[in-house]
Amino acid sequence: MCPLWPLHIVVLYLLMLIPIWMVSCQVVKQAASAWTVDFSPDKIKALPMYDTFQVSFTTNDLTKKDIDSGVVELISDHQEIAKPLQLAPIVLHTQNITDNTWTSAFNISANFIGFTEVKLHLKGKDIDRLSNPLKVTVARRERVVDKIFLHCVIIIVSIIFINFGCAMDWAFLRKSLRNPIGPAIGFFSQFFIMPLLSYIIGLVLFRDSVAMRLGFFFTGIAPAGGASNVWTITLGGNLNLSITMTTISTIAAFFMIPLWAFTLGQEIFMSGQMQVPYWKIARSAVSLIVPLAIGCFIQRYLPALSKLLVRILKPLSILLIVAMIIFASFTNWYLFRLFTWQIMLGGLLLPLLGYTLGACLAWTLRQPPEDMLAIAVETGIQNTGISIFMLQFCLGQPAADLTTVVPVAVAVMSPVPLLLLYGIQHLLGCFGPPTAKPLLQTPIDEFTTINTSDNLA
Repeated sequence: MCPLWPLHIVVLYLLMLIPIWMVSCQVVKQAASAWTVDFSPDKIKALPMYDTFQVSFTTNDLTKKDIDSGVVELISDHQEIAKPLQLAPIVLHTQNITDNTWTSAFNISANFIGFTEVKLHLKGKDIDRLSNPLKVTVARRERVVDKIFLHCVIIIVSIIFINFGCAMDWAFLRKSLRNPIGPAIGFFSQFFIMPLLSYIIGLVLFRDSVAMRLGFFFTGIAPAGGASNVWTITLGGNLNLSITMTTISTIAAFFMIPLWAFTLGQEIFMSGQMQVPYWKIARSAVSLIVPLAIGCFIQRYLPALSKLLVRILKPLSILLIVAMIIFASFTNWYLFRLFTWQIMLGGLLLPLLGYTLGACLAWTLRQPPEDMLAIAVETGIQNTGISIFMLQFCLGQPAADLTTVVPVAVAVMSPVPLLLLYGIQHLLGCFGPPTAKPLLQTPIDEFTTINTSDNLA
């Protein structure tokens, strides 16, 4: 028998109450330390970068003790985005305070695009009070060059889809669909594995940043990039299968992008208290059909022009893409400041895991090596141009600027694993026995006559 019986019941009861009591005290303490301040304006929605803005405030929530011995500091959650210019603490008893009501003002300096909160911190002997926050949003000043950049992105995407429509071989597509195992694996990998991967990566690396999570998710739900065809032929994969999967992915994107954006993407919008731009997402997806239909019309009724456009538009698209990268780097220099180790890691993980999981799924379903390589490459390479187009078109500022860095990072990091694989292939080719039969089953000349949608990156 317990020697403390029946006191042990009381002891156990007290031990259970102690944690609850401590939490309650902490809550009461935090509630007591709250400080009500009325800001004017109550939020700053679009403060241009490098500008200074004056904020007025009033509080009648002061005690005599606060006035006699309190000092006030102005603090910002992210000083690199915006911070108050008042550096020295404000001594309350030196201020003009009437009937415990204090009215004053301070200036905020906008340093970089993003979101932050500014608060007033009242401190003193046995005084520790924090005001309600003033939400501040800093955006880039709208320039003519930004409008030019956005319209150039739209034009380049339209040219690429016209090119894709001209080069699309419907007979070859129907022939490939008679044995749909490879294309079915590619579709599942592209529109189920990649969206879930992008959602998980964004949630793990950027739990507190809705903008970055949206950037990764919109990159993950984009269709496959035309660069996958180039890498497939370079690494010795099945080019025919790669072209088929790119075609299916591009067509399926018109209904798969809105499907994911309105389902799992809605959770990201809601977590950031952002309204889902249903109409803009649907309109951006449908708007891509127009240049694709133009290309198909040219191929059907103007075959000579179609062949000419296929020959001209491919090098022209490459030139436009290179020029756009240089133009974007020059005008959007802020992207380099946004590159952090988390963004670089996420930009590498998304394609790397896509390559790996796509290859594992193809291997599990007993696909030949050349098909397995084509499926892996097709899964991991995203059309980041579509991602940039969607983000710039659907999101307001500064969210559009903040999220653009994600597809750029993915585009930069996507070739890294493939270059490593290419080097390993050459190394094994130098030191190993020559292969009796090449993996590539499609002649090089056939690739030159079939053009696909190139990745903007």
